[in-house]
Amino acid sequence: MVGPDGRECKLILVLNCGSSSLKYEVVRMPHRQSLGKGLVERIGEEQGLLEQKSGEKKLVIEQKISDHKQAFELVIRALTDNDEGLVSSIDQIAGIGHRVVHGGDKYASSVTIDEDVVAAIEEFIELAPLHNPPNLTGIRVAREIFKGVPQVAVFDTAFHQTMPPQAYLYGIPRKFYEDFKIRRYGFHGTSHRFVSGRAMNICHRHPSNTNLISCHLGNGASITAIAHGKSIDTSMGFTPLEGLIMGTRSGDIDPAIIAYLIDRGYSTKELMNILNKKSGLLGLSGISNDLRDLESEAEKGNQLAKEALNSYAYRVRKYIGAYAANLVKLDMLVFTGGIGQNGWKMRERICRRLENVGIFMDFRLNKEKGSREGIVSEAYSPVTVVVVPTNEELQIAIDVYELAFGGDEEFRRRESDVIVGFEE
Repeated sequence: MVGPDGRECKLILVLNCGSSSLKYEVVRMPHRQSLGKGLVERIGEEQGLLEQKSGEKKLVIEQKISDHKQAFELVIRALTDNDEGLVSSIDQIAGIGHRVVHGGDKYASSVTIDEDVVAAIEEFIELAPLHNPPNLTGIRVAREIFKGVPQVAVFDTAFHQTMPPQAYLYGIPRKFYEDFKIRRYGFHGTSHRFVSGRAMNICHRHPSNTNLISCHLGNGASITAIAHGKSIDTSMGFTPLEGLIMGTRSGDIDPAIIAYLIDRGYSTKELMNILNKKSGLLGLSGISNDLRDLESEAEKGNQLAKEALNSYAYRVRKYIGAYAANLVKLDMLVFTGGIGQNGWKMRERICRRLENVGIFMDFRLNKEKGSREGIVSEAYSPVTVVVVPTNEELQIAIDVYELAFGGDEEFRRRESDVIVGFEE
């Protein structure tokens, strides 16, 4: 297949399979161009929904979707639709990339899927019981439908497997690590990998002499310290509950609080539900987990909203300070995710009082930049502050292209072997 510029190209289908949903996107490689994306929702319910968009084109299908196999069949129907489709034939799909949440301590990079990989993902279900099963279902169904098409697993945890023991070990008896694999794994790895590469490209830097802190701030939030292109510490831990205050997750708390509340009648199941779904910005404010709602309420003088926003910023600032200390030399601070990219007020809250570690934000530029990509620090700031929209789908497509087809030599010859912008 030949692209619009005459270069040979491959169409990569990127899949993110949830328990009752299926997200997908078709990316033309090596052009790094999205042809469109879609979402199948309410799989297994009485009425399912597929929405697919490509530029101004939009396709909506409403019908009962019994299982993931039927969802995939519906995706194929949408992809090849005569009027709103993304490809003329399903045979044009040359490779498939699967987002997989947990690869345990076995995978430090993306891998071509074979029976051993499937078995490993199944083994790590105990570490990600809500996410790995639907990821695995997606892989099995896709391998059944797309026979002979190379498929790649891209793990959220893989990027963080370069952390040293002092970063990933907990201060508990070592037998818990040896017997039950209890350690810090970290998540959002694909996003942190993407935005760190893109930020270095924007600032004309190379991983070999760059240390940075990447802040993926959204309903789920994590911070990663990256030295010479490798993750050396990250805020999420054994599960995505550890670390920052998030939309509905508590982040770090004193573990004795759990026992204290159990003694007062709460069950473990109730507490885990509270810590994961009723805490964070929602729990602190009693209003919402949506930053926009809280900013609006704070402007009206709502004290609980103000405290929630300040607590969120304070926790992020603490982690930045800690990681700056361990990196010794900090060159860049990157913001991404729904809040990191769009919440200019939150970026300002976070960066105030960080001048002591060399972070001098240009507050006027930060406000003007809004959600757009670019540098938002003062010209004299020792640390460059950058806003980068994340694109995990593109990173997955790049990994598939590298593993299945040997990558693109033209991009390798560029000044930095880092990710370039995503062409819409």
